[in-house]
Amino acid sequence: MAKEHDILLKALNDEQIHVYQDIMTAVVSNNGGFFFLYGYGGTSKTFMWKTLSAALRSKGMIVLNVTSSGIASLLLPGGKTAHSTFCIPLLINDESTCNIAQGSLHAKLLMATNLIIWDEAPMMNRMCFEVFDRTLRDIMRNVDDANNDKPFGGKAVVLGGDFRQILPVIKKGFRFDIIKSAINYSELWNCCKVLKLSKNMRLSTTTNNQTANDIKEFADWILKIGDGQMDVNENGECMVEIPKELLIINTDLPLLSLVEFVYPQFVVNMMKPNYFDDGAILCPTNDSVEQVNDFMLSLLGGEEVTYLTSDTPCQSDEQDEVQSEWFTSEFLNDIKCSGIPNHKLKLKTGVPIMLLRNIDQAKGLSNGTRLQVNHLGKNVISATVITGKNIGDRIFIPRMDLVPSDSGLSFKFQRRQFPISLCFAMTINKSQGQTLSRVGLYLPQPVFTHGQLYVAISRVKTKRGLKILILDENGNITNTTKNVVYKEIFETL
Repeated sequence: MAKEHDILLKALNDEQIHVYQDIMTAVVSNNGGFFFLYGYGGTSKTFMWKTLSAALRSKGMIVLNVTSSGIASLLLPGGKTAHSTFCIPLLINDESTCNIAQGSLHAKLLMATNLIIWDEAPMMNRMCFEVFDRTLRDIMRNVDDANNDKPFGGKAVVLGGDFRQILPVIKKGFRFDIIKSAINYSELWNCCKVLKLSKNMRLSTTTNNQTANDIKEFADWILKIGDGQMDVNENGECMVEIPKELLIINTDLPLLSLVEFVYPQFVVNMMKPNYFDDGAILCPTNDSVEQVNDFMLSLLGGEEVTYLTSDTPCQSDEQDEVQSEWFTSEFLNDIKCSGIPNHKLKLKTGVPIMLLRNIDQAKGLSNGTRLQVNHLGKNVISATVITGKNIGDRIFIPRMDLVPSDSGLSFKFQRRQFPISLCFAMTINKSQGQTLSRVGLYLPQPVFTHGQLYVAISRVKTKRGLKILILDENGNITNTTKNVVYKEIFETL
């Protein structure tokens, strides 16, 4: 690890050296500190995390790498989700704490930890950080009572991310609710030192001047969209006119044209191993995702297998008679919730699927991991991993009992089904944290929240890897679309 650290350290630019020295000084001096590393895609935040991890771990120190999403955790050395590492409750309020007992092995690990790195922080509710802060202060006061008055109990904590990306999801929340839920509107932010990266490291990896100019031009265009620096229409909405070279303009079969761009050999050889690993179609809503997935499945030959769920209500202490009368199988089957599969799951051998649960993070099987189906059994599905660090691994997925955590439901029910969904297309929110070589953006309706358009177009490194299909209210192809940017979010940076 010391050798790896030396190699990584030599590759840092001036900006990154400054960030490295600030954080390392806080850790080595044992004074702690709260930092936020702010930079857009291409400024090598992940490279910084790897350098800091190697520097401290080579000295025998403990570094905890966590992210806000399962798929992003696969990019970090020893990465896991923040919820699993810190036992953060799924349903939180202003008085919640992490489920970590004083004196437990988990508490002792946190006491011994030298640095905590938390990537993709802007997408999590500020209360998650406040919950973790309360817990660390409580644990660290056993070392020194003064730690109870320090952010995160005096530990060195570094958050990272880009506030141009999608902010915390607040169900039925208004603009004010979403902004207020961000980490930079927490009281903790007053103690935070913001470190910024602004140099695009993708430009330095190419020796071709024309390619470098294309990358810079594309990156600048993406940043303008992220900052909301575009035309405003008569309704006060921020609009973006998409360059002609990025548009799908086939008026006969536009969706098929998008499919052929993202999966160029789809018709020729869809069973090719790892074929679906580097491309995806992105949509703003789950309804659009289902439309694309059904369309793609209909194009394929082979036998279709349908898996139906077994749905049962979770019995409560009260109103059992009401439950048995209203919560029929038909009623439960019709429920669609984020994070669990639908009642009817249609699959064919060879199709790409996505995990909806963290099954084994150490082996890269996280919520968001993409796989390709090998065999469809009655109770087990065999699939090959096509993304992350464990590409090529063959795994077996069983049916699981899944209970939705949707706070909008006034009751609990259990759905027994495979924890997967078809994944020719995915929502823009789900793609956050991933890098793809080809992206087809399908917009039958505009994006609806801050950062969605920015996230969608920034999943690719070059303009050649992006195509956009925009439909107006009448279903006709157009070249302009709405962009949503809450500029208030940048005021505290």
